[in-house]
Amino acid sequence: MLEVTNLCAGYGKTQVLERLNFHVEAGEVVTLIGANGAGKTTTLKTLCGILKATEGRVAFEGRELTRLRSYEIVDAGITMIPEGRQLFPNFTVRDNLIMGTYKRAARTGVQQRMDAVLERFPRVRERLGQLAGSLSGGEQQMVAIARGLMAQPRLLVFDEPSVGLSPLLVEQMFEIIRQIAADGVTVLLVEQNVFQTLQLVDRGYVLENGRIVLEGSGPDLLADPHVKRAYLGH
Repeated sequence: MLEVTNLCAGYGKTQVLERLNFHVEAGEVVTLIGANGAGKTTTLKTLCGILKATEGRVAFEGRELTRLRSYEIVDAGITMIPEGRQLFPNFTVRDNLIMGTYKRAARTGVQQRMDAVLERFPRVRERLGQLAGSLSGGEQQMVAIARGLMAQPRLLVFDEPSVGLSPLLVEQMFEIIRQIAADGVTVLLVEQNVFQTLQLVDRGYVLENGRIVLEGSGPDLLADPHVKRAYLGH
């Protein structure tokens, strides 16, 4: 579904990604794990067209995406839930959700889709008329995910969805991701909580200094000595 080949990207003269290679198959939940500064967010930004690749190729469902703009990549079927939510704080929750329908194919049947999304997020339904900036962190994260689902993505990309959330809300967040995957949406996840992430995912890649150094199934990576030592504190 998603194929990343020899991907290089960075900021100015600083190259962060060094010929990155990985793939995500349809229906999978896949994670990128690594320390701060390893290149995880840079990878997601490059996939989504926010940052331009300097070399390499990104293909989605056989289509070359490397030179497309962000809105074209959304149209192709990829939506990112960014770190920090990035809602419009002075817009109502309803208006934030509608902003998720700028993808051309998502502009029809908006109310029906909103009803379906709100069925998954009853707390968001209760807050539709409130300004997004007045919500708690957990509620804002729910709105951010709901907005992403309004775009009808085939690949949903999460960047650190549990940042700033209480342990109970973190558990809820992982359950939401599990349900989204069960509904047939493919997921690519970057998340600081490595233990819970590897329990959830089908496969994972370990990213260090802009390179993939290890890959495997969730259980295999949980049992790997390097992952235990570097990311699980064992």
